[in-house]
Amino acid sequence: MTTKQAGMGLLGSLAVGVLGAALLGRGRAAPPVRQRLLDILALPPPVARQVKRLHAPRLGDTPRGPLQRWLGIPPSPAIGRAARVRAARRLNRSAGLLAGSVLLDSALEHYRGSFRNPAMYTPLGVSALSLAASLHGKGDRHSGRHPFRSAIYAAAAVTGILGTGFHLYNIMRRPGGFAWQNLFYGAPLGAPMAISLAGLMGSAAEHVRDDRPGMAPRIFGLPAGRMLAAMSGAGILGTVGEAGLLHFRGAYHNPAMFLPVTMPPAASALLLNTALAPARRNRWITRWWLRLTALLGFAGVGFHAYGVQRNMGGWRNWSQNLLNGPPLPAPPSFTGLALAGLAALDLLEDEPDA
Repeated sequence: MTTKQAGMGLLGSLAVGVLGAALLGRGRAAPPVRQRLLDILALPPPVARQVKRLHAPRLGDTPRGPLQRWLGIPPSPAIGRAARVRAARRLNRSAGLLAGSVLLDSALEHYRGSFRNPAMYTPLGVSALSLAASLHGKGDRHSGRHPFRSAIYAAAAVTGILGTGFHLYNIMRRPGGFAWQNLFYGAPLGAPMAISLAGLMGSAAEHVRDDRPGMAPRIFGLPAGRMLAAMSGAGILGTVGEAGLLHFRGAYHNPAMFLPVTMPPAASALLLNTALAPARRNRWITRWWLRLTALLGFAGVGFHAYGVQRNMGGWRNWSQNLLNGPPLPAPPSFTGLALAGLAALDLLEDEPDA
C-alpha cells in the first residue's frame, strides 16, 4: 500500500503542477477567435496563403550549405518573424502533446512495475518539465530562443535515448534474450523514444523561433521546413512499429486495430516526399491526411477505453484494468507527430524551400 500511495501521490503532484502552469498562463491576452481557429486547424492566415513564390534569389536569402548544395535544395529565403513564431508555437503544441502522452504512459507503466529501479522516476520528471516548457512556448509570442526551454528539450532528447538503453537491457536480461515473447511482454522498446521526439520537436521550435536577421531557420544545416517534415515522417514510422507490435500481440481481434498500421504509414510517406521532392505550395492531400492521422490519435483513446471496459469488471475495476488493459495515453503520440508535420507544411507554404 505504501508504494501505491506514493505512486498516486506522485501522479497527483504532477497533475497539480501542470494545472498550476496552465493557470499561470491565463493572464495572457487571448488571441482573436479567428486566429484561434487558424491555430487549431494549423492553417496559415489568408494573407500568407496568397503570397506568390519568388523563384529568383532575394536580398536576405540564406546561402546554401554544402549538404544543401549536394541535395540540390535552393537557397533558403529569409522568413518573416510572425511566420517563424507561428510555426514555433505549433511545434511547441506538438511537443506538449508528446510529452503529456509520455508523462501519463510512463507513470502507469512504471507504477505497474512498482518503480523497482529509481531511474524509473526520471521520465516522469523530464516529461513533466517538457510539458511545462511546451505550455510556456505555446503562449510565448516573442521571437528568439529561450535558454531554459532549450535546456529542458535537450534533456528530454537525451532521456529518451538512455531510456531505450534501459528497456533494451530489460529485454536482453530475460530468458531467451531478444525474442518475440520478450518484445511482447518486456519493457516496450520504442516507448522511450517518444520523449526524445518531444525533445527534438521542442528544440526545433526554438531553432525556428531564433530570429537572426537575414538568416532562414535551419536544423542540422538544412532548411527547417524540410527537416521537420523528415523528422515527423520518421517519428510516425517508429510509432507505427510500436503500435504494430502490440496490436499483433492482441491478434488484431478488432478490425480497427489495423488503422494505426495503415493510415499513419501513408502520412509518413507523404511527409518524406515533402522533405525530398521539389517545393510546391499545394499539398492539400498531405495536409488532409495529416489531419486524419491527428484525429486517429484521439479516436485511439476511445478504442483503448473500450478495451479497458472489455476486461473483467470494466471501469468498475479501473485500478486494475487501467494497468492491464490497452494504454490509454499512447495513441495521442500520432496526434502530436501529425501536428508537427502540419507545422512543417505551414513553414514551407509561408516560404517554399524554407
